[in-house]
Amino acid sequence: MDQPEEIARRSAAAMERADAAGRGAGVRLLGVSPGAARVGMTVAARHVNGHGICHGGYVFLLADAALAYASNSHGVSAVAAGADIAFLRPTALGDELVAEAVERARTGRSGLYDVTVRSGDTVVAEFRGRTRQVPGLTQPPPAHG
Repeated sequence: MDQPEEIARRSAAAMERADAAGRGAGVRLLGVSPGAARVGMTVAARHVNGHGICHGGYVFLLADAALAYASNSHGVSAVAAGADIAFLRPTALGDELVAEAVERARTGRSGLYDVTVRSGDTVVAEFRGRTRQVPGLTQPPPAHG
C-alpha cells in the first residue's frame, strides 16, 4: 500500500511533467504533501502589465497551480470548480512569488482550498478554490519497486 506522502509526490510529479501552461508561465513546484502544496514564480518581463506590475492573471494562475497540486495530492484527479481571489498588494518585476495551498475541507467529491500568495513576508493575494474530483482522468503511473 502506498503511503500518503508518496502518493502526493507521484501525483505532483506526473502533473508537473504534463503542465505546459504552468511551465510556460515559469511556475515551479516547491513542495507537496497530502492536501497541501507550494509553488513559486519569479515575476519576469512577460508577467508585467501596462501599469508596470505583475498582471493579476499570472497571480491567479500561480494560486490555481498550488490549488491543483494540493487537490490532486490524494491520488484522485480533481479540477477547479470555481475560485475567487483578492489582490491585496501589487508585485513588481523581479519579485519572487510563492503560493501556498492548504486543504480546508474534502467531502465526497468536493474540496475547498485556501491559497496565500506572498512576496517575501508580504501577503499579496488570498485565493479560495473549490474543486471536484473527476475519476477517469489520467492518473500518475504506479511506483515501480
